Amino acid sequence: MKLVSWNVNGIRSIHRKDALVPFLKQVKPDIACFQETKAEEHQSEVDLPDYEEYWNSSKGRKGYAGTAIFSRTKPLSLIFGFPEEILKKYKLKDGYGDPNEEGRVITAEYEKFYVVNVYTPNSKPDLSRLTLRHKRWDPAFLAFCKQLEKKKPVIFCGDLNVAHTEDDLANAKANEGEHGFTKEEREGIDTIIEAGFVDTFRIFTKGNGHYSWWTHFANARARNVGWRIDYFFVSKALESKVRSAKIHAETLGSDHCPISIELDI
Repeated sequence: MKLVSWNVNGIRSIHRKDALVPFLKQVKPDIACFQETKAEEHQSEVDLPDYEEYWNSSKGRKGYAGTAIFSRTKPLSLIFGFPEEILKKYKLKDGYGDPNEEGRVITAEYEKFYVVNVYTPNSKPDLSRLTLRHKRWDPAFLAFCKQLEKKKPVIFCGDLNVAHTEDDLANAKANEGEHGFTKEEREGIDTIIEAGFVDTFRIFTKGNGHYSWWTHFANARARNVGWRIDYFFVSKALESKVRSAKIHAETLGSDHCPISIELDI
């Protein structure tokens, strides 16, 4: 079983660059999760007859955020966004809007596991959305995954908009306290790991130099001055079944590159 996750930064844009379909044909994932699709399903010209497509697009702001799952196997069920009990408890709406209306989470249930595809809200350069992220979104997302885990193991992936440790970005000292590398955001990942989820990439690869996002400025990608902010996490019960976890840094088309995992499942 092979899964791919990719923040495509506009699925129409990446398709026009002829970057999306060739990558999928080369890697042949069973399940592909996309973030920041910036489109509704009918707006996409991607034609992949081997895959069923499931979209959660932004309802209020068109051409913004959004997630999608492309799957060779039809899921048993789908969940769009967070369930009502999670929304009531964590009250996600803030001055920027309601992140649950931005198409940021889509979940597919399969026979042996759930796949949760997430595009976590950015804390903003002035940290004006950090409180939402730290106090409400991160706890809500973890509570949702733990709720699913009561039924069967969970695989979750996507752009989490945070570098977890100093090894996960090129210039840790210079970015200390900046959005994407604040103490609060990093604590969110600590809490996920403490709750029993495993960062699959770190099962196989230690140290720095392994990044999934690069700014467009200062030739950062060519110099590999980047951040690892895209992840695959799995329930502890699946850790022994993970055979590989890769960052496809050579694959162009977005400011993020794809990541993938393979499992014996």
